[in-house]
Amino acid sequence: MKLLFGVLLALPVFGMAQVGGGGNGFTIAGNVKGVADNSKIFLTDASNPTDTLAETVVKGGEFSLKGKISEPNLYELNFGAIKKKAPLFIGSDKITITGSTENLKELKVTGSPSHDDFVAFQEMFNPYFARINAVMTVANSPAGAPKRDSLFRVYKGITDTIFVAVDQFIEKRKSSYVSPFILVVVNQLTEDVTAQDKRLHSLSPEIQKGYYAQYLQKVVDEAKIGAIGTEAIDFTQNDTSGHAITLSSFKGKYVLVDFWASWCGPCRMENPNVVNTYQKFKSKNFTVLGVSLDKSKEPWIKAIKDDGLAWTQVSDLKYWYNEAAAKYHIQSIPQNLLVDPNGKIVGRNLRGPDLQAKLCELLGCN
Repeated sequence: MKLLFGVLLALPVFGMAQVGGGGNGFTIAGNVKGVADNSKIFLTDASNPTDTLAETVVKGGEFSLKGKISEPNLYELNFGAIKKKAPLFIGSDKITITGSTENLKELKVTGSPSHDDFVAFQEMFNPYFARINAVMTVANSPAGAPKRDSLFRVYKGITDTIFVAVDQFIEKRKSSYVSPFILVVVNQLTEDVTAQDKRLHSLSPEIQKGYYAQYLQKVVDEAKIGAIGTEAIDFTQNDTSGHAITLSSFKGKYVLVDFWASWCGPCRMENPNVVNTYQKFKSKNFTVLGVSLDKSKEPWIKAIKDDGLAWTQVSDLKYWYNEAAAKYHIQSIPQNLLVDPNGKIVGRNLRGPDLQAKLCELLGCN
């Protein structure tokens, strides 16, 4: 079982915010203690700090900012002289900000429904993100290696809880621009693109047209290619004898589409596991379709013989430009897809014991 840990920030940001466009514009009236007179205050895109939407100077502790943005998005209020900043999720709102630079997390922001939702998001999800970061830190340390299986279970438990909370959050905020923002933030925690697509389409039509929603839609559409639960993309390539073989011709069977090459060391190391699995399940409506990323026929044929690969093998001998691999966006090998008798992908990148365990689940091991 793979354990994939990355760096998850408590508040990830993305290069997506837009300025200008329609709307009546925003106004921010601030009264924040601890800001010196004549010091600069400015509002910037959280994803691009050099993009300034508005700026002003403080007079008697008060300041006013005005500008236009196309839709609610995440920005940062910068207190230039003291080099501090606070996040604001705002649209064309009339906003009042009060508080002190001594504790910017306690700034009181009123007048923006989007920012209210953003604060609710932080309060609900930052504790979960902190727990995941703690698990990641341990898992990526030398001391964490022997505990990876148990850490994975903890990680999975936290992510499951997060998505329950996500569903509860967006159910109450289908017309909030913060909802697609949250879906972008948590997208790195799941490979279930079908569920993410369903969450995205549960939002109001207006929100689905927004920038975060459109960004996530592109990510989801890309991830759907070869994803579990989606229909396998058909392709045709020649086998070792030059006969055209089509993936869809295997319908009615479970078929492991195995992307490999004779020159790929990890592929050759995995081949004995695939051979063992094939021998164990070939009488149970299971087979393998090998797709080679070789560029010469001779080493491809030799590897098939040397490794005892008794199933159908195809290739267009176009190396990394193999057309079947391109359809599935294969950028590294070995990779595989397990396709069910109806042509739906039911597994991906199953190797060694994981492949046999999945086939036992589907076909039985007796």
